Amino acid sequence: MQIQSLEIPAIKILTPERHGDHRGFFSEIYSKKALDKLGIRLEFVQENYSLSEHQYTVRGLHFQVPPAAQAKLVQVVRGSVLDVAVDLRRGSPWFGKSVTAEISAANWRQIFIPAGFAHGLCTLEPNTAVIYKVTAPYAPAHEHSIYWNDPALGINWPANDDQVAISDKDRNAPKLIDYDSPFEYQGEN
Repeated sequence: MQIQSLEIPAIKILTPERHGDHRGFFSEIYSKKALDKLGIRLEFVQENYSLSEHQYTVRGLHFQVPPAAQAKLVQVVRGSVLDVAVDLRRGSPWFGKSVTAEISAANWRQIFIPAGFAHGLCTLEPNTAVIYKVTAPYAPAHEHSIYWNDPALGINWPANDDQVAISDKDRNAPKLIDYDSPFEYQGEN
């Protein structure tokens, strides 16, 4: 498995190996041992699956706060997304900054997002399927979100407001300036 840090070093792109032949390919997409070797020493306790029927479906920017904060390991198994992470760690040199990466079934990359970041995505193709592992169970009482298209975040989305399929909850989320983050920067690993 290959690993690469993005502009915010805590956000990592992982690329699992694929072993192919005339039948297709095999890939080990999760290995605790391999992640430990790469410095990602976490216990994932739940795996989620989302299917977005429409191109330009936006999901996010979501996160859970302590004591139910989640790190995520995200992979696209059909289609493609623009994946987004926003640093919510007060005191971080990157607070309020975002990073993006294209994750697709074709490029077979994963993105690792630690706790303390808002996460979102926009599908680039219809019928895009995403699986992601999390380090804490879903806890509705601890679920928060930031407005997906907050100009202060500087996210270059592939579609504008009138093109996206989005939930009312996400469309009405607060902007970062109106949110008091509980996350504190503890340095980079």
